[in-house]
Amino acid sequence: MSNRRKLVIALGAGALIAPLACFAQQQRSKVARIGLLEATSASSRAKEREALIARLRELGLVEGKNILIEYRWADGKYERLPALAAELVQMKVDVIVASANAIRAAQQATTTIPIVMVTTADPVGSGFIASLARPGGNITGLSSISVDVSSKYVELLRAAVPELSRVAVLVNPDHTIHPDFLKRIQATAKTNSVTISPVEASTASQIEAAFSAMKQERAGALIVLPDPFFSAQARRIAELAAQQRLPTMFSTREPVESGGLMSYGRNSAEQYYRAATYVDKILKGAKPGELPVEQPTKIELVINLKTAKAIGLTIPQELLLRADKVIE
Repeated sequence: MSNRRKLVIALGAGALIAPLACFAQQQRSKVARIGLLEATSASSRAKEREALIARLRELGLVEGKNILIEYRWADGKYERLPALAAELVQMKVDVIVASANAIRAAQQATTTIPIVMVTTADPVGSGFIASLARPGGNITGLSSISVDVSSKYVELLRAAVPELSRVAVLVNPDHTIHPDFLKRIQATAKTNSVTISPVEASTASQIEAAFSAMKQERAGALIVLPDPFFSAQARRIAELAAQQRLPTMFSTREPVESGGLMSYGRNSAEQYYRAATYVDKILKGAKPGELPVEQPTKIELVINLKTAKAIGLTIPQELLLRADKVIE
């Protein structure tokens, strides 16, 4: 074969390869779409959203540059979640980030799009994953272990109010895991000679009615179970509790910063920060079913001394020393 003919063939082959290389480069640099599906409102998840975006940025994933985030908020109306999840699936997002009740909606909407759980009390028991070590399927992420942690709620309230004998528990009947919380809390209460009075609420007006029921029951404290709707109503719950001089226990620090008395549980913003790493790995090709589910690295106790003073409660020094954060 002449040198001239070899050159022509080489040039022709190069012409064919060039578009393919260009196409591959475009594929690698395409903008990824991330769906954020939440049962609560944008305002009540502001810190968590900021933590997620900050970590994504640290990993080189910048909103508006190489990723787009599609936000879907149910504003505490769980019945809206299936339609919102379906929207994200129809948009063919590359990954869905979801928490609490939103995880179930995402799971029912797709078995192929990867789902990153941010907060869920019992991912195995809820049927989201096969095991923490090998989730299987299209779901992975983080567990909040909040059901296990809830066994400490009564003990901590008794440490703050030694004479405590009756505790109300605010339950959302639409939350599938709340019966598990209630069983764990009732078991702990029995050993502490405390009576538990469950009070249900799933709307703002029902929360008002719930506090009337607590007053009639003569509850000496209130446990607010982890729930997106209760998170959105945290400030109002704290206000109503203060009016009745009721010590409150929440599962995360944000309601305590809004006027609640105490919280014991994982740092919610940290969970979202850590969830970003899962998103990054999945966008790089990792299979969600092969990424182990992580549990909280730290459980924190937060106490609001301003609230304690407002309701006429003196927090014992030994309990303050156990706190990770004291709001003064």
